[in-house]
Amino acid sequence: MPCLHGHHPARAQGNRQQQQRRIALEAARLISEHGLRDYHRAKLRAAERLGIHDDQALPRNDEIESALREHQRLFLGDSQPEALHTRRLAAREAMRFLQRFEPRLVGAVLEGTADQHSAVCLHLFSDTPGEVEQFLSERGIHCDLRERRLRMDRARELPIEVLLFIADGIAFDLSVLPRAGLRQAPLDRIGQRTMRRASLSALEALLQEQPPAPA
Repeated sequence: MPCLHGHHPARAQGNRQQQQRRIALEAARLISEHGLRDYHRAKLRAAERLGIHDDQALPRNDEIESALREHQRLFLGDSQPEALHTRRLAAREAMRFLQRFEPRLVGAVLEGTADQHSAVCLHLFSDTPGEVEQFLSERGIHCDLRERRLRMDRARELPIEVLLFIADGIAFDLSVLPRAGLRQAPLDRIGQRTMRRASLSALEALLQEQPPAPA
């Protein structure tokens, strides 16, 4: 018997998918234009701006990531690749400078979605509290000190020290993990999968593979 009252299930599902798509696109715009990097916050703000109050219509983080790449292709075809390349070069210089801490590149600069708002995010490894901060301070680099919690698996979080500074107009975000963290990467913010990380040699190979876009 046909449904006489309320929404047809297929139609309701289609409407929800349209809402998810709209929220993902608006979240991508907010991330790109306003520098938001918290995907959950971005999609909540996008839903509010669009007047959508159905929690089930919130897109997954990987859908926002896809929408962000699409937005960058459509609207930032020249500036975004240039900003990405500039940050990868800055990451290479920083990783050489910090080589004693076995740095690993993570986040948007590695994944290819970095823009002019993006920080260069590195994981550093030390079992000595304050060692990285002291290393930087002795070389005239003064940082803001924060704390962050990384999800190592679905049941365990690791509190870590974070050092923030700006050099040559580029923000740097250094997370200091114990050396045992070299063996196990934390979960990423996109799909709760193991975070992708790159060594200095891997970054140098990436720079060779993806030269800057022509002016």
